[in-house]
Amino acid sequence: MSAWPVVLTSGDVTVRPLDRRDARAWREARRRNASWLRPWDATSPPGISVRPTSFSGLVRRLNRQAREGTTYPFAVDVAGRFAGQVTVNNVVRGSAQFASVGYWLDRDYAGHGVMPRAVALVIDHCFGAAGLHRIEIAIRPENSNSLRVVEKLGLREIGYAPGYLHIDGAWRDHRLYAVTVEECPEGMVARLLAHESQE
Repeated sequence: MSAWPVVLTSGDVTVRPLDRRDARAWREARRRNASWLRPWDATSPPGISVRPTSFSGLVRRLNRQAREGTTYPFAVDVAGRFAGQVTVNNVVRGSAQFASVGYWLDRDYAGHGVMPRAVALVIDHCFGAAGLHRIEIAIRPENSNSLRVVEKLGLREIGYAPGYLHIDGAWRDHRLYAVTVEECPEGMVARLLAHESQE
């Protein structure tokens, strides 16, 4: 299996390359969830001008980065319907072999175990075909939904980063979580399934 492109499935959750054909569903999900996602969405710091981009421009840029192996932009589908996104960012090779993962989900799918399953699929892919050693996830302390994802996946908290990212108009603190391939020899999906069976 190559690192990109790839389609991964567990139960009714599928992660696949974000595609220009997702434009309508992506825009609709972002529009309906705007107020729910705003507190967690990255913004441009003052003095940094970022030109707005079209969805097709975004997908072109992300897919170019995916071919270069620096980013892996996954759409999340539930039973064939677009539900959100998981993106592997800042892939570092050489002696580090690590990346960070970010995600967002349509509120209609929240609380049903979709995002833990999607992130588990992506982490397993990162540790397998992509050959990474360590994955990090940074979460705002107030984001209880995202904190529940890393709790279900059993990621350990490794630190606290003041002013880590510019989000919703200000520099925001984040809690940092990480996992290495050695910590999850059974695979993240298998770990999640074991956790779910104990709940």
